[in-house]
Order: sequence, then structure tokens, then C-alpha cells
Amino acid sequence: MSNRQSPVFPAIRLPQLADEALPPVMLVGLRHPRAAALEDVPGATLAALKKSRRLPQLATGARVAITCGSRGIQCKPTVVKTVVAWLKERGLEPFIVPAMGSHGGARADSQTQLLAELGYTAETMGCPVAATMEVVQLGTTTMGVPVWFDKNAAAADAVIVINRVKAHTSFDREVESGLTKMVAIGLGKAEGARLVHRLGPRGYLEVLPESARLALDKGPIAFGIAIVENAEKAPTVIEAAEPEDFYATDARLLPVAKAQVPRLPFKQLDVLVVEQLGKNISGFGMDPAVTGRIDLRGEDNPPEPFVHKLVVLGVTPESHGNGFGVGVADFMTKEVADNLDLGAMYMNGCTATALEGVRIPPVMADDKTAIQAAVGTCWRLDGEAARLCVVRSTLHLAQVLISPALAQDLDGAGEILSDAAPLRFDEDGRLLTRCPD
Repeated sequence: MSNRQSPVFPAIRLPQLADEALPPVMLVGLRHPRAAALEDVPGATLAALKKSRRLPQLATGARVAITCGSRGIQCKPTVVKTVVAWLKERGLEPFIVPAMGSHGGARADSQTQLLAELGYTAETMGCPVAATMEVVQLGTTTMGVPVWFDKNAAAADAVIVINRVKAHTSFDREVESGLTKMVAIGLGKAEGARLVHRLGPRGYLEVLPESARLALDKGPIAFGIAIVENAEKAPTVIEAAEPEDFYATDARLLPVAKAQVPRLPFKQLDVLVVEQLGKNISGFGMDPAVTGRIDLRGEDNPPEPFVHKLVVLGVTPESHGNGFGVGVADFMTKEVADNLDLGAMYMNGCTATALEGVRIPPVMADDKTAIQAAVGTCWRLDGEAARLCVVRSTLHLAQVLISPALAQDLDGAGEILSDAAPLRFDEDGRLLTRCPD
């Protein structure tokens, strides 16, 4: 992930905000839906594999591609490793392909590195990783959109699609993120992802399902494994799916997945501070179900929570400077801005046709000045009374920091774990009062 195209911003401190009072915060443990986690992930994976009709028919030596994407799915390395071992026991030759559209700056080496950071390497998985941005055309949709497919996967004797079923970050529909999306966008590589996104919501509603159907009809896809996670990101479902059942499986499991999504128990926040956003956290960097913001033209934001001011203090290392999502924030820091890879961001934004996500909000000198700017502009006369919440990321909501003004809104949704104390900063203005890992 070298050759970043990064800006350099000045260290701006506004004098009228220098003495802005900040509210104290207390640590709170939030209560979320708790579907039981699977105790035996390898066993559940093997049970799914035994249901495949096509895989047992493959000849000895057949090459089998296994899809791995750019999201951090807690159990997936174990699932993939189990699949690899199962295939090798049957005399088959598995290999991994990155199925992540244009992520990693639409470069094969970067996508390989992304997979390595998520735990998918030849050494850890026991099979090669074959990355390419080359694609082959499998057909054309009724709207005239070409259907592209990873060249290495297309040359395999079979493809196993493994993905998490979950809500999409922007559009509600029958099928959102899951097996179907990985076929149409993940295996479509940069060009396939661009064409599906090109028509915005229509691309998701019309182009994506038809592209996936064509790829399933014309490509060597032989099997799928769908994963659903609970609020703690542990797997609660690992389920087999035949290719013709991908869409129905995604549709059936989506409500199950949505019921497990952790959210903040507040309808309104004056200030939300997000310690880190990232592509490994959410496709939009931050989950709109938590921030209350999509901010795409023509699309409504979630009805709640309403967040008056949103501050971003960091980008995950796994994102390699792709700060897609900062555009919905009101403030970020110079450290964040100076480490953005604008090339990767703009590639992502243009591929997704969501330029709102890559706009640069006001850049403040450090964490303290950014939070002071948010509190000082949130329409609250007394900054110390602001309804402020700090989260590690929109994916990590087990424990958060809240100001006393929010404590009365918990209403059984959480437990106060500490007394209120002032936010602490180091001499460089970095926030020291952080959410637990």
C-alpha cells in the first residue's frame, strides 16, 4: 500500500473555541441483542459443506477458487481454513481470490496485502492466493450492462462464495450485502463494481440481482456459505447455499442479521465522536445506523439518531488511508487529513458514485480542538451540558463514553460503569480518554 497521495493541512485553532468547555464523560456498558454464538465454527462449516451437491462431483485435481473480501469477519478465516482442508482431503486444489471490487486502490498487490492483514495468506490458509484485476465478460444485462468476473475465478473448475449477510450501509431492499453482492460486485472487480454502482439505487435494485444471476448461470460458481453475526460479531449462523438459492438465502437471512445490529440507545446527540472509521468497519466507513447519516442526494437519512455534530479522530490502519466516509463528518483532525490516501478515496468514491463520502470536512489541529469545535457549534449554550458520546467505532459499541446529559436516556439499555470525569488530552491535544478495546 505504498505511493499514497496525501494532502498536507495547516494546524488550525480557532481562538473563539480555545476555552470551549467540554462535558465530563462516564463509561457505559450497552445492552444489545444477544443471539447465541456458534460454539464449533469448524463443525458448522463441515456440516454446511456436506450439503453441497456439486462439490462431491468434482474430479481429482480440480481447481476450486474461494472468495475472500475486505471486511473483517471474525470467524471467516476459520471458515476458509476449514473449507481449504476439506477440499484438499478430497484431492482438490483450492486457492483464494480477492473478491472486493475496487478496494485496495483497485490494485492486485494491494488486495493481496488487505487479505494478509485479515489473516488470509498461503501460509495461514494452506493454499495459494491468486489476485488479479483482470476480468472476463460473462454476458450483458437487459439494461446493456456488461457482467464482469474475476479472470482467475472464471478459469477455476468451481468457485465457493463465502460472505457475511448483513444490512447495506445506504439502501434498504430485499437483498443487501451477502452472497449475491459478492458475486456481482466482489468478483466483478473494479469494473464490475463501477457498473453496478453507476446507476445509484437502480444499480442495486435492478443491475446487481441480474448481474449476479448471469454470473451464476455462466460462471463456475458451485457453492456458497452464508454467515450471520450477532452484536458481538461472533457467528450465529453458518449456512450452506446452492448457487440457485443465493438470492433467497440472502433475503431470508437479512432480517435475522438486521435484528442483531448494535445501535446507540439515543434518539438525539449534540456531538458524536468516532475514534476510528474504516473500510474494515463499514463500506461507508461508519455505519449510518449508528451515525444517523448517509447524506447521499435523493436518499433519506435514518430517522434516528439525529447527530448534530460528528467528529472523526482516526482511520483504521487496515484502511491504508482510504477515509471514505469522512464526508459525512463535521470535523476531523489534521493527523487524519494528512494521512488520507486521496487516490484510494477518490477511486472508491467514483466507483460507488458516492462522492459525498470523500469530501473533506473542516480540519482542526488536533483531537481537542476538533471536539471543542463540535461542542461549540452544536447549538448548545452551555458546552458542559452537551449530549456527547464517544465510540471506538460504529462496529464496537459494547462500551461507550457518554456525558451525564445522556445518562437519563439509557432507560435500561445500558449500565453505568464509572463516575463522570473530564476528558483528558495529552500536551499535543490527543484524546487520552478512550473507549476500551
